[in-house]
Amino acid sequence: MILSFSFSWKPQKKKQNWRCSLAKTYRVVSSASVDVLWQKIVNLADVSWHPLLTSTNVPKGLVAKPGLIYQEVTRLIPIPIRVFVEKVRPREVFSVRIIAVLGVEKRVSYQVESTLCGSYLSYSVTLKGWLSPLVWWLISPYEEKVASKLATAAEQVRG
Repeated sequence: MILSFSFSWKPQKKKQNWRCSLAKTYRVVSSASVDVLWQKIVNLADVSWHPLLTSTNVPKGLVAKPGLIYQEVTRLIPIPIRVFVEKVRPREVFSVRIIAVLGVEKRVSYQVESTLCGSYLSYSVTLKGWLSPLVWWLISPYEEKVASKLATAAEQVRG
């Protein structure tokens, strides 16, 4: 697993507020094909493999497209939160933006690529806002497991 982590406090020019940004990328190698990994990622109705999510309101068979807004329920807070699909490049990149509470914005991106060693899966999380250190402290144990759980679920479909 390859980890990349950054933390920065940046003063805004016109205001006295400080903006916090946290970013981390997890990368795993999977024996599952890119197609199988991609199907697991864009199947928004099935989040059984996700360690932080319990359910979504997406009907089975709905294809993820940019602009789609749906709700998901987390294991930490049993309140539906809104998710906005930002980018979908088939078999390459899937990214969403989540605004659950004021003071925090979460962006999640999945990238898949095929190599001779197998399929690489990158899972990137970026938190922005003044509450992001507290939210990161709460969700980081779950976020560390997302890429490996997704790869494991895709490998089980294959075999």
